[in-house]
Amino acid sequence: MHSAADLPAASGGDGEPVRPVVLPAAASGESAEARPLAGIDLNLLVTLDALLAERSVSGAARRLHLTEPAVSRALGRIRKATGDPILVRAGNTMVPTPRALEIHAEVHDLVQRAHGVFAPVGAPDLATLDRTFTILGSDMLVASIGVDLLDRLARRAPRVRLRFLPEPTPSADPLRDGTADLEIGQIDSTAPEIHVETLGEDSAIAVVRAGHPLTEGALTPQRLAAARHIVASRRGRLHGPVDEALGALGLRRTVAASVPSHTVALSLVARSDLVGVAPRRLGRDSLAALGLVPLDLGLDLPSLPLGLAWHPRFDADASHRWLRAQVRDVIRGSITQGES
Repeated sequence: MHSAADLPAASGGDGEPVRPVVLPAAASGESAEARPLAGIDLNLLVTLDALLAERSVSGAARRLHLTEPAVSRALGRIRKATGDPILVRAGNTMVPTPRALEIHAEVHDLVQRAHGVFAPVGAPDLATLDRTFTILGSDMLVASIGVDLLDRLARRAPRVRLRFLPEPTPSADPLRDGTADLEIGQIDSTAPEIHVETLGEDSAIAVVRAGHPLTEGALTPQRLAAARHIVASRRGRLHGPVDEALGALGLRRTVAASVPSHTVALSLVARSDLVGVAPRRLGRDSLAALGLVPLDLGLDLPSLPLGLAWHPRFDADASHRWLRAQVRDVIRGSITQGES
């Protein structure tokens, strides 16, 4: 037990009587909460909590992993700040004052809440998580992963809703401005702080309706160039990697139209002799649903990187982190399934 000699007297350390620290007078209409704390060290709350629990300077020092003199000095500061002795000697023990007993529960609660504020965020309660996430992605990718992703959410986080939006234009950056939570597929965001995680890659294939003339015999670059094509481009482009690859061979194709989505392009391909281009793995289910026939392009084309991107403001967001894990698993699963 700490001896009374080691405890500061119920006065300031310089021998003057204890005077409470007086906060600045509130301006007219100013609440107490709005007033500054007048330089009070809030770490004293932690020390006060330990002192009231242990009722001993030595015990509080052990609990806080501090030296006894340090805790003794802190008690002196607490006494000066509160205008109350807090702990007084009663024989060989120390007992709390009525004021100390009055504030003990409140002090302990404040300390616990402060620890909670600075503690790492735990796993979200998925059963009660009520939140809408906005995800940027192409219609083809959403069609590929949407069913599996929504099924996961229905089983694990039934109150979570998803808002899928088209990929942004070059002049927009929804991840940076906070209007989108995630971007999936081919990442367009160029902001340097954006986190981009590569999940895999896909490749381009030609697609035609069943019974199309190109399904007979080998598809050569010459036969491909001679056909009429439809291009999916949200920016309305009529020229792309296929044209560059054909151009390297001295060939040029005819593009009949550009449409804003793969869904529209494939729908037109299914009812005409137009030739479309789609991702091999992620387009598998959509092609099967429309009865389309995939054909190897036979061209030297760059791979299609598939990724996941988000702004660092969500790094420590437990719910966002959980959603990223779900999207990551579903996209990787779709890539693997498309390879079989």
